[in-house]
Amino acid sequence: MVVDKTNALLQVKGITVRFGGITALDNVSFDLPRDKVCGLIGPNGAGKTTLFNCLSRLYDYQEGDLLFEGQSITKTPVHQMTNIGIGRTFQNLAMFKTMTVQQNVMVGAHSKSSTGFIGGLLPSKKTRLEEQDLRDRADVLIERLKLSDVAHRAVGDLPFGYQKRVEFARALAAQPTLLLLDEPAAGLNHEELDDLAALIRLVRDEMGISVLLVEHHMQLVMAVSDWIVALNFGKKIAEGTPAEIQKHPEVIRAYLGGD
Repeated sequence: MVVDKTNALLQVKGITVRFGGITALDNVSFDLPRDKVCGLIGPNGAGKTTLFNCLSRLYDYQEGDLLFEGQSITKTPVHQMTNIGIGRTFQNLAMFKTMTVQQNVMVGAHSKSSTGFIGGLLPSKKTRLEEQDLRDRADVLIERLKLSDVAHRAVGDLPFGYQKRVEFARALAAQPTLLLLDEPAAGLNHEELDDLAALIRLVRDEMGISVLLVEHHMQLVMAVSDWIVALNFGKKIAEGTPAEIQKHPEVIRAYLGGD
């Protein structure tokens, strides 16, 4: 696979991040094409989550630029990220545990709501219709992600694997063009990993959503990624297809050590 730079959904251009005297990312550049899964790999401390936090606008960067749909997102505030089409899951689950699965997924859908604070306090016919539309959208995702049987159960009462799927559904409810998945396989068993791989493929193939995946589970990364970018000590050391990355000497050295 050759990355078509004219069809890039996301362009990372020379991103450099410093925390005091520590350089967490050093002139990192790559492109993510549309409708593809890109794996972002590297040992602990390579800078993967730092880059995700830049893409989410949680971190500022001292040099470089991030282009999404050809437009810089450097000055985009955090609360606008879902509106421009970037969704995210996190390493640590942040569920509303006393709320139901349906209600949690609707939280994601509410990012597209036009109802303001006053409309929430004094609901009108328009507000109620919009709320029903968001509920219907959540129900479609709940069915697609095989959560219908637990839709009205409190999230906190569900096994960890189910909670991961709820977080995935909540991110999709915001209708992203790009989905950032931060270590989605953490804590999952073998069967749940297979379900996750199928879900990532569904997002790419049936929903037309591009995915940037940070993950330590190499079998999953190699199985679902169209393109992989490898980082080490804040620098990009390789990028290519899964087959190319598996035999790249710099990647092997970063994971296994040696000269």
